[in-house]
Amino acid sequence: MTRGDISPVFHMGSFVDTLPLFLYAPRNDLRRPGPLDSRPRFSINPIPWRGKMPHHGFSEQDLRQIEERGMTLEVVLEQLERFEKGFSFSDLARPCTIGDGIQVLSGAEIERLAEDFSGTTRTGRVMKFVPASGAASRMFKALLSARNRYEELPSIHSLPEGGKEDPDVTALREFIGRLKSFPFYEQLASAMAADGLDPEALTREGDYKTILDYVLTSKGLNLASIPKGLIPFHRYDGYSRTPFEEHLVEAGAYACDAEKTARVHFTVSPQHESSVRNHLESVRSRHEKSGQRFEIGFSFQHPSTDTIAVDLENRPFRDDAGRLLFRPGGHGALLKNLGELQGDIVFIKNIDNVVPDRLKGDTILYKRALGALLVEVQDTVFKCMEKLQSGGIGDKELDEMFEFARNRLSITPPRDLAAKGKSEKIRFLFDRLNRPLRVCGMVKNEGEPGGGPFWVNHPDGSQSLQIVESSQVDMSSPTQRSVWESSTHFNPVDLVCALRDWKGRPFNLERYRDPETGFISIKSSGGRELKALELPGLWNGAMAFWNTVFVEVPITTFNPVKTIFDLLRKEHQET
Repeated sequence: MTRGDISPVFHMGSFVDTLPLFLYAPRNDLRRPGPLDSRPRFSINPIPWRGKMPHHGFSEQDLRQIEERGMTLEVVLEQLERFEKGFSFSDLARPCTIGDGIQVLSGAEIERLAEDFSGTTRTGRVMKFVPASGAASRMFKALLSARNRYEELPSIHSLPEGGKEDPDVTALREFIGRLKSFPFYEQLASAMAADGLDPEALTREGDYKTILDYVLTSKGLNLASIPKGLIPFHRYDGYSRTPFEEHLVEAGAYACDAEKTARVHFTVSPQHESSVRNHLESVRSRHEKSGQRFEIGFSFQHPSTDTIAVDLENRPFRDDAGRLLFRPGGHGALLKNLGELQGDIVFIKNIDNVVPDRLKGDTILYKRALGALLVEVQDTVFKCMEKLQSGGIGDKELDEMFEFARNRLSITPPRDLAAKGKSEKIRFLFDRLNRPLRVCGMVKNEGEPGGGPFWVNHPDGSQSLQIVESSQVDMSSPTQRSVWESSTHFNPVDLVCALRDWKGRPFNLERYRDPETGFISIKSSGGRELKALELPGLWNGAMAFWNTVFVEVPITTFNPVKTIFDLLRKEHQET
């Protein structure tokens, strides 16, 4: 075993797909206008084309462009059909609540689990996966708008005469008024001093435009154009930390193996890979002490996971040069990256959800507890799989397995399974237990936007636990809207996943995504409107057919930075 092995407890071997063909993976009714068809309602495979495939006038140049991206014509045609037929809505049964889909761990359980997880980490089974390719432009949306409209804005020192104040003025006033509170202030002052400027003097003179230029553009820090993970988030004694550095520190606290190596994988944009690598190399030495080290990996979102854009009439959208336009397929495209890791126990967390060291205690404690809970459930699943494969299962053992499936994994069988024979019940359990497993932390809903945990109905009468986004819900239905609005918990993207089967083989994650859970949005390119197709999200539709456990975690573990002003919250400020 070498230090670089990701999971020394399993021999990889060659992956042999042993999944049975009788997959219980229900799909819902169609979401957008389009004809219903007679395709089977139980499939998680790509949607087949019926009859002759339309070619939409693709030229040889188009076909070469498709091939160069690693895509196939069939995939592109399937995406075009998806624009025509839309997606199905999820059929929400009820929100997951405490005792009904969401577990609460006692203090004693948390301490025990956190201690037990040490045995798992020592074997080298654990790694951390952080989607980090997003640019920071959304963080600075208000300031970018204020800069672009600067000449027409009223003074930030004057109050409006009637009516509401311009939101760009409000944002600019707060930003300038608390400029020194931002963790990048020292870097800003240094960059401006190199050009003979002083942010305090400019503030007194009312020259806020120059300050914005040095914050947002390549004149200075260029914060609006770099990855969010490279923006200073927290001050420490004599320096500041970015989210990339905070994620290293966090991983070192709960994911180190027996040789004190923590493995962290970041997905980044190709154009920023060099700057991210250089940054991490420059900061890792601060934390690689007492023998600890980090094994850091990178990957890019594959061009083959992009989606074709169409115009408002669902015809392929072309740029000014006549070439097809493809767009990133959203974070659901990272399912491919996750699968290619061939990891074992993998934590997933967003790049912007980090806190300074003084607040890391709850995060580390619950990460370890959730990881140990995952391993406990996985161990029971593996024992069940071995018995199911060996045969000779008694009725009592079968009943115990169904009880485990219901109580620990919230699996509800199809309505007609009870009337079927023993062999059918065994086949059902074999399929439903032999899937990737995830334990997801859920926080109490305090009004944050985003998805949440729900029980979802399926056409065969079964239900499953799902993380559902608002785009998956028919808000025109009073019943569905009521269920959505009665949710008590929120998804903070706090997952730990088990990605191998009971024989140590990596699951083919593509088999467990629900293609009906993407969505279509309106975007623009070159001043023209277009329709964009988003793939099923990484933690909702892309994991729709995984086995799932929801656990309540404290709100202290969720401190995302979505706008620049979130850095002014007390959680991200010095005490």
